[in-house]
Amino acid sequence: MFSEAEVRQLINDLFEEEAILIGGLVAVHPVDDDLVWRLAKNLDIIRRKALQRIEATESDGESSDVTVRPNLKRHPAIEDLLLNIRRA
Repeated sequence: MFSEAEVRQLINDLFEEEAILIGGLVAVHPVDDDLVWRLAKNLDIIRRKALQRIEATESDGESSDVTVRPNLKRHPAIEDLLLNIRRA
């Protein structure tokens, strides 16, 4: 089993790799600056929520997160990524 510190580091490492990936794509392809800022901000929010869930799980013994998601159609590439993540 992983310690809380190891899980926190793993999550931070993962999001760092995602930021590097996005930075590389933005460097090569024209992307609206506002989109990049929004994407970065939202990824940071997701990272913080994941870290908060770890703290809540450690203190409560369980996570009590309820997320309401809007019913929006996802881009096929995002659907494919989500399927790969969920299969892992």
